[in-house]
Amino acid sequence: MQPNRATGRRIMAMADEIGGKDLLYLDDLQVGQRFVSKTLLVDEAQIKAFARQFDPQPFHLDENAAKDSLFSGLVASGWHTAAMTMRLLVETGLPLAGGLVGAGGELSWPQPTRPGDILRVESEVQEIIPSRSRPDRGVVVTRIVTRNQRDEVVQILVAKLVVPRRP
Repeated sequence: MQPNRATGRRIMAMADEIGGKDLLYLDDLQVGQRFVSKTLLVDEAQIKAFARQFDPQPFHLDENAAKDSLFSGLVASGWHTAAMTMRLLVETGLPLAGGLVGAGGELSWPQPTRPGDILRVESEVQEIIPSRSRPDRGVVVTRIVTRNQRDEVVQILVAKLVVPRRP
């Protein structure tokens, strides 16, 4: 079911209120523009809780089993890293009007996320594509890199995000 325009405007208004920050519309963005989030500490208990619910593999759940794995120790699920990245983006990283609405992308995890890591997210606008059929919006291609405290890249997401134009 497609939301009607009034519902869409209410959803955008609610998203615009999150965090009380100045939100950016398609018209405000420029190729090369960069954003950096605050940080988030990765907790061992949260790694295990997420894994129990969504990715119950031994290297996410048990330190002893993880020692004998490819990772040589306990690691967060890549999906947990993606979820933490999303939290950082929403709360402090990418202030887009209308919220972070994905329209596809590519995701990779070059290094594992481990207990005690402190994550931050760096985003860069790579392309801005105004919609021809929907003049009230466009797509922004953004490279979103999640790094730990050692500046190691733990996730790369190239996301296509739907962004409204200024009303």
